[in-house]
Amino acid sequence: MSNPIDLYYWPTPNGWKVSIMLEELGLPYTTHFIDIGAGDQFAPEFLKISPNNRMPAITDPDGPDGAPISIFESGAILQYLARKTGQFCGPTQRDRIAVDQWLMWQMGGLGPMAGQAHHFLKYAPAMDPPNDLPYAKDRYRNETARLYGVLDRQLAKTEYVAGDFYSIADMAIWGWASLWEGQQQTLDDKPHMARWLQTVGDRPGVIRGRALGSDRRRDVTKDKGAQKHMFGKKH
Repeated sequence: MSNPIDLYYWPTPNGWKVSIMLEELGLPYTTHFIDIGAGDQFAPEFLKISPNNRMPAITDPDGPDGAPISIFESGAILQYLARKTGQFCGPTQRDRIAVDQWLMWQMGGLGPMAGQAHHFLKYAPAMDPPNDLPYAKDRYRNETARLYGVLDRQLAKTEYVAGDFYSIADMAIWGWASLWEGQQQTLDDKPHMARWLQTVGDRPGVIRGRALGSDRRRDVTKDKGAQKHMFGKKH
């Protein structure tokens, strides 16, 4: 058995990507909770692993050439683990290209847009002073809706996002897409996305990965200290 991977994690859509991947792979790992509401992401020891002060991150003691390696950015972690194990990256070269492009779609599109939708629809109005900004709310709600339309049309053609096989693209997208209600979206006109959400959400590895640390989540709308750490100005 390989040495446990160190997972630096908090239960958010980005954190779930890696906890789900580790559960799907059945790899041993040790969880280090990085409480982003308490400012753990700015600790010097964590910044050595993740200089962008964002989780998730991992340290694999059995990295390339047998030497330890630390990796930040959730998409890079998923690609690393997929290459390391040969799993969930697609069976052919064309499939792997499809996986990569949908992973990049999530990293550069859905994640940032849905994240901003959450911020301006849920968190900004609860801040002190309140920042209830109709333009920002409409902008990110509408862009998230556009992206879910893209996803639904893709899933009309394939069982999973990158093809008829489950991959890291599904893992990356699912966590954000599962929170569609908080982004003020609808599935009434997205039957294929609804089907896919259920299919992926029923996987035991997804259930376990999604549940990791769920009891530690807090209502940031009511926690001014957490808002300062998560949304305050940092250099």
